[in-house]
Amino acid sequence: MKTPYKNIYYVLKLNRFIVLAVVIGALLACTVSVLSVIKLHKETINKAFVVNTDGKVIPLKLVSQHENLEVEILSHLELFHTYFYNIDASNYEKNLEKALWLGNSSVDGLYRQKKADGVYNRLLQYSLVQKVLSVSSSINIQKEPYGFETTTIFEINRGAIIDTYQLTTTGALIYVDRNFPNNTHGLLITNFFENKLKRVEPKSP
Repeated sequence: MKTPYKNIYYVLKLNRFIVLAVVIGALLACTVSVLSVIKLHKETINKAFVVNTDGKVIPLKLVSQHENLEVEILSHLELFHTYFYNIDASNYEKNLEKALWLGNSSVDGLYRQKKADGVYNRLLQYSLVQKVLSVSSSINIQKEPYGFETTTIFEINRGAIIDTYQLTTTGALIYVDRNFPNNTHGLLITNFFENKLKRVEPKSP
Protein backbone atom coordinates (compact mmCIF):
# COMPACT_ATOMS: atom_id res chain seq x y z
CA MET A 1 0.00 0.00 0.00
CA LYS A 2 1.43 3.33 -1.04
CA THR A 3 1.57 6.17 1.43
CA PRO A 4 2.39 9.87 0.90
CA TYR A 5 5.39 9.53 3.23
CA LYS A 6 7.37 7.63 0.63
CA ASN A 7 6.97 10.51 -1.78
CA ILE A 8 8.10 12.97 0.89
CA TYR A 9 11.24 10.91 1.63
CA TYR A 10 11.98 10.73 -2.07
CA VAL A 11 11.59 14.48 -2.47
CA LEU A 12 13.81 15.15 0.55
CA LYS A 13 16.51 12.82 -0.76
CA LEU A 14 16.30 14.47 -4.17
CA ASN A 15 16.53 17.94 -2.64
CA ARG A 16 19.54 16.91 -0.54
CA PHE A 17 21.25 15.49 -3.61
CA ILE A 18 20.61 18.68 -5.55
CA VAL A 19 21.91 20.85 -2.68
CA LEU A 20 25.06 18.73 -2.32
CA ALA A 21 25.63 18.84 -6.08
CA VAL A 22 25.28 22.63 -6.11
CA VAL A 23 27.60 23.05 -3.11
CA ILE A 24 30.23 20.72 -4.59
CA GLY A 25 29.95 22.48 -7.95
CA ALA A 26 30.36 25.88 -6.28
CA LEU A 27 33.40 24.67 -4.35
CA LEU A 28 34.98 23.30 -7.52
CA ALA A 29 34.27 26.55 -9.36
CA CYS A 30 35.80 28.62 -6.53
CA THR A 31 38.86 26.35 -6.40
CA VAL A 32 39.41 26.60 -10.15
CA SER A 33 38.94 30.39 -10.00
CA VAL A 34 41.46 30.79 -7.15
CA LEU A 35 44.01 28.57 -8.91
CA SER A 36 43.53 30.52 -12.15
CA VAL A 37 44.06 33.84 -10.36
CA ILE A 38 47.21 32.53 -8.65
CA LYS A 39 48.58 31.26 -11.96
CA LEU A 40 47.78 34.56 -13.70
CA HIS A 41 49.40 36.52 -10.88
CA LYS A 42 52.60 34.45 -11.12
CA GLU A 43 52.70 34.97 -14.88
CA THR A 44 52.11 38.72 -14.74
CA ILE A 45 54.34 39.44 -11.73
CA ASN A 46 57.37 38.91 -13.97
CA LYS A 47 56.07 41.05 -16.79
CA ALA A 48 55.77 44.74 -17.43
CA PHE A 49 53.60 46.35 -20.03
CA VAL A 50 54.33 49.32 -22.24
CA VAL A 51 52.21 51.07 -24.82
CA ASN A 52 53.82 51.64 -28.19
CA THR A 53 53.12 54.47 -30.59
CA ASP A 54 50.23 52.52 -32.11
CA GLY A 55 48.50 52.21 -28.77
CA LYS A 56 49.20 48.48 -28.47
CA VAL A 57 50.06 46.99 -25.07
CA ILE A 58 53.31 45.05 -25.24
CA PRO A 59 54.44 42.72 -22.41
CA LEU A 60 58.08 42.94 -21.41
CA LYS A 61 59.87 40.35 -19.33
CA LEU A 62 61.29 41.75 -16.10
CA VAL A 63 64.60 40.54 -14.76
CA SER A 64 64.96 40.47 -11.00
CA GLN A 65 66.45 43.57 -9.44
CA HIS A 66 69.40 41.63 -8.10
CA GLU A 67 70.36 40.43 -11.57
CA ASN A 68 70.31 43.99 -12.85
CA LEU A 69 72.03 45.45 -9.80
CA GLU A 70 75.62 44.97 -10.94
CA VAL A 71 74.92 46.44 -14.37
CA GLU A 72 73.12 49.45 -12.90
CA ILE A 73 75.84 50.15 -10.32
CA LEU A 74 78.62 50.00 -12.92
CA SER A 75 76.64 52.23 -15.26
CA HIS A 76 75.91 54.69 -12.43
CA LEU A 77 79.58 54.88 -11.45
CA GLU A 78 80.73 55.36 -15.03
CA LEU A 79 78.15 58.07 -15.56
CA PHE A 80 79.11 59.91 -12.37
CA HIS A 81 82.86 59.80 -12.95
CA THR A 82 82.40 60.93 -16.54
CA TYR A 83 80.28 63.90 -15.47
CA PHE A 84 82.55 64.82 -12.56
CA TYR A 85 85.91 64.55 -14.32
CA ASN A 86 85.19 65.01 -18.04
CA ILE A 87 85.07 68.81 -17.97
CA ASP A 88 86.27 71.87 -19.84
CA ALA A 89 85.50 75.57 -19.84
CA SER A 90 82.33 75.13 -21.87
CA ASN A 91 80.67 72.21 -20.09
CA TYR A 92 81.95 72.03 -16.51
CA GLU A 93 78.94 73.74 -14.90
CA LYS A 94 76.43 71.53 -16.72
CA ASN A 95 78.40 68.32 -16.11
CA LEU A 96 79.00 69.03 -12.43
CA GLU A 97 75.33 69.81 -11.89
CA LYS A 98 74.44 66.40 -13.35
CA ALA A 99 77.12 64.70 -11.23
CA LEU A 100 75.78 66.23 -8.01
CA TRP A 101 72.43 64.52 -8.59
CA LEU A 102 74.21 61.15 -8.42
CA GLY A 103 75.90 61.58 -5.03
CA ASN A 104 75.18 62.84 -1.53
CA SER A 105 76.84 65.53 0.57
CA SER A 106 80.23 63.80 0.33
CA VAL A 107 80.26 64.54 -3.41
CA ASP A 108 79.01 68.08 -2.84
CA GLY A 109 81.70 68.61 -0.21
CA LEU A 110 84.44 67.52 -2.61
CA TYR A 111 83.02 69.80 -5.31
CA ARG A 112 83.02 72.78 -2.92
CA GLN A 113 86.57 71.99 -1.84
CA LYS A 114 87.77 71.89 -5.44
CA LYS A 115 85.95 75.13 -6.12
CA ALA A 116 87.57 76.80 -3.10
CA ASP A 117 90.98 75.54 -4.20
CA GLY A 118 90.52 77.27 -7.57
CA VAL A 119 90.38 74.11 -9.68
CA TYR A 120 87.56 75.38 -11.88
CA ASN A 121 88.99 78.90 -12.08
CA ARG A 122 92.21 77.46 -13.51
CA LEU A 123 90.10 75.46 -15.94
CA LEU A 124 88.64 78.73 -17.24
CA GLN A 125 91.82 80.77 -16.99
CA TYR A 126 94.00 78.42 -18.97
CA SER A 127 91.27 76.86 -21.18
CA LEU A 128 92.13 73.40 -19.92
CA VAL A 129 90.38 70.33 -21.29
CA GLN A 130 90.05 67.40 -18.90
CA LYS A 131 88.94 64.29 -20.78
CA VAL A 132 88.03 60.93 -19.26
CA LEU A 133 89.59 58.03 -21.17
CA SER A 134 88.27 55.09 -19.16
CA VAL A 135 86.33 54.22 -16.01
CA SER A 136 86.61 50.79 -14.39
CA SER A 137 85.08 49.77 -11.06
CA SER A 138 85.16 46.86 -8.66
CA ILE A 139 82.01 46.55 -6.54
CA ASN A 140 80.61 44.54 -3.65
CA ILE A 141 76.91 43.79 -4.05
CA GLN A 142 76.52 41.38 -1.13
CA LYS A 143 74.60 43.91 0.95
CA GLU A 144 73.60 47.57 0.98
CA PRO A 145 75.38 49.97 1.08
CA TYR A 146 77.33 48.59 -1.88
CA GLY A 147 81.02 49.42 -1.63
CA PHE A 148 83.06 50.33 -4.71
CA GLU A 149 86.53 51.26 -5.85
CA THR A 150 86.82 53.03 -9.18
CA THR A 151 89.86 53.76 -11.32
CA THR A 152 89.47 56.67 -13.71
CA ILE A 153 92.03 57.43 -16.38
CA PHE A 154 91.86 60.97 -17.70
CA GLU A 155 94.06 63.41 -19.54
CA ILE A 156 94.51 67.14 -19.16
CA ASN A 157 95.13 69.01 -22.37
CA ARG A 158 97.10 72.20 -21.76
CA GLY A 159 97.55 72.97 -25.43
CA ALA A 160 101.11 72.00 -26.21
CA ILE A 161 101.25 69.55 -23.30
CA ILE A 162 98.94 66.61 -22.57
CA ASP A 163 99.31 64.84 -19.24
CA THR A 164 97.56 61.59 -18.32
CA TYR A 165 96.50 60.73 -14.76
CA GLN A 166 95.09 57.75 -12.92
CA LEU A 167 92.65 58.50 -10.09
CA THR A 168 91.37 55.95 -7.57
CA THR A 169 88.13 56.76 -5.77
CA THR A 170 86.11 54.83 -3.20
CA GLY A 171 82.67 55.03 -1.65
CA ALA A 172 79.37 53.22 -1.32
CA LEU A 173 75.98 53.28 -2.99
CA ILE A 174 72.48 53.18 -1.56
CA TYR A 175 69.05 52.95 -3.13
CA VAL A 176 66.95 56.07 -3.58
CA ASP A 177 63.86 56.84 -5.64
CA ARG A 178 64.53 57.00 -9.35
CA ASN A 179 64.46 60.53 -10.68
CA PHE A 180 64.10 60.93 -14.43
CA PRO A 181 66.24 62.24 -16.04
CA ASN A 182 68.48 63.31 -13.14
CA ASN A 183 69.04 59.93 -11.48
CA THR A 184 67.68 57.18 -13.69
CA HIS A 185 69.35 54.29 -11.81
CA GLY A 186 67.90 55.21 -8.42
CA LEU A 187 71.32 54.97 -6.74
CA LEU A 188 73.20 57.51 -4.63
CA ILE A 189 76.96 57.65 -4.04
CA THR A 190 77.91 58.10 -0.38
CA ASN A 191 81.22 58.42 1.49
CA PHE A 192 82.90 59.45 -1.75
CA PHE A 193 86.65 59.97 -1.46
CA GLU A 194 89.55 60.56 -3.83
CA ASN A 195 92.16 58.13 -2.58
CA LYS A 196 95.10 58.31 -4.93
CA LEU A 197 96.07 60.39 -7.94
CA LYS A 198 99.18 59.63 -9.95
CA ARG A 199 100.56 60.70 -13.26
CA VAL A 200 100.75 58.02 -15.92
CA GLU A 201 103.98 58.14 -17.83
CA PRO A 202 103.55 57.94 -21.61
CA LYS A 203 104.48 54.64 -23.16
CA SER A 204 107.78 54.70 -24.96
CA PRO A 205 107.48 54.04 -28.72
